[in-house]
This record gives sequence, structure tokens and C-alpha cells, in this order.
Amino acid sequence: MRLDMIKKALSNPLALAGFIIILTIFLLAMLAPIISPYDPDEINVKAILLGPSWSHWMGTDGLGRDVLSRMLHGGRISLLVGLVAVGISTAIGIVLGALAGYYRGWVDTLIMRIVDVMLSIPSFFLILAVIAFLTPSIINIMIVIGLTSWMGVTRLVRAEFLSLSEREFVQASRTLGAKDARLIFTHLLPNSLTPIIVSAVLGVASAVLMESGLSFLGLGVQAPQSSWGNILTDGKEYIQFAWWLSLYPGMAILITVLGYNLLGEGLRDALDPRSGANR
Repeated sequence: MRLDMIKKALSNPLALAGFIIILTIFLLAMLAPIISPYDPDEINVKAILLGPSWSHWMGTDGLGRDVLSRMLHGGRISLLVGLVAVGISTAIGIVLGALAGYYRGWVDTLIMRIVDVMLSIPSFFLILAVIAFLTPSIINIMIVIGLTSWMGVTRLVRAEFLSLSEREFVQASRTLGAKDARLIFTHLLPNSLTPIIVSAVLGVASAVLMESGLSFLGLGVQAPQSSWGNILTDGKEYIQFAWWLSLYPGMAILITVLGYNLLGEGLRDALDPRSGANR
């Protein structure tokens, strides 16, 4: 991504706001071991369900654990799951989409029929079905979300390859005897990166939501490790009188997803010459 494109993306107020939000959340999550006021797993029976105060800025939970400390450490897990899951799904999508768009014929037909079958199954229920046969863990969650979220990237890359394959510079390289690998990695894939980057940024938001939903249902990150989803689960038992247990993790999920969506839309406006902002 060129420097001028980055500057153009960040000149968009919404994209800049999304970038600042994501950067702030990342810094807080990465610095969690340093800035957390308490041990996130420390149980204090004398501080059970205390409301927000100077001692506990976000209150405490049903075991007397500091919610702010758990939120900071939980952010690391939620963001890690989102990034790794999107990395897996994007890698699979690029490979399959490139094969379908470049070779066409029966390869394209086979891959796209698999995509159609996968898309016909609701993603969340597919993930629930797979998780039911596995031990809930961070690694399993990342892999399962990644392996069930590649279809959109595949269709996107395929469409880009089909379009780019008809361009003059690709046809000229093919006429000059360029091998398939050279055409794919030198001409087609680099020119398809813009929509892939935008899709990946937006995909992180979806993965964070997915992980939070699974953890909320008890099928994601397991105690004593904290994530925003299982912090939210702890709060549902006390929602009538301990509002802070539901409010803060819910707001963290909302703000994170909003930040990624704003950043993704800003990148699309800046990097895609076909977008309305660039006409």
C-alpha cells in the first residue's frame, strides 16, 4: 500500500476515527499486563459486585475480580482471535479464488459449487456444529472461524481475477510466454489486493463478533481466561443490579466493531478508484 493511499485513507474523517479507535484498543490490549490495576484472575471475596469507584473503575464481578483488568486482558484474546481467524480465512480465500478465476473451467465450477454449499449453511450454526465436536479453546475457535469464513474472499478474488485476466497487460504477458505463476503473483494478485485488504479489515469485526457470541454461549474462550464474550456472560446473572458487568464488555465489542467498519469503509473509498468518493 503506497504512502499516498494511506494519507488519502486517513484524510477521510470516518476512516481516521476508525483508525484511532482501533489503535487505542490495540495499545490498551497490548499494555494490559503493565496498566492493569489488578490481577484479572484474582478473587476477592470482600469486593464482590462492587459498583464503579475510584478503587475499581469498572466495578467488580461475582467473584470480586476487577472488571477493568479483565476487560484489558480480555481485549487481547478477542483481538487475537479476530486477527488470526481472518488471516486463515483470507489465505484460503485467496488460494481458492485465484485458482477459480485463473483456470476457470471445471476448477472454477467445482470451487464455486463448494462455495455455494457453504454459503447455504448459516455460518454461526455451522460453527456451533463444529465446536460441539471439539474442546472449546482459543486455538480451536480461531481455526474454526477461519475455516468457515473464507467464502466471501474466494468470490471476491475470483471476480477480480476474471476481470483482470482480460486486461491488455495480462494478455500481453501471456503472449510473451509468461508462466502461470508469474502471471498470478506478478500481475493478477498484486492488482487484487485493494478489495482483499478492505475485506480483511471488515472481516476482523465479524470475527470479533463471532468469538464474542461463542464465548457468551460458553463455547468459546473458557475460564479462567477472559474475553469480552465470557465477561458478558458473567454479567447476565446479575443484570438487574450489576449493570456494569454487561455495559462495559458490550460497549467494548460495539466500539471495536464500529472502529473496524469505519476503517474498512475509509480504505475502500481511498483505495478503490471505482468508489463514488473518487469519481
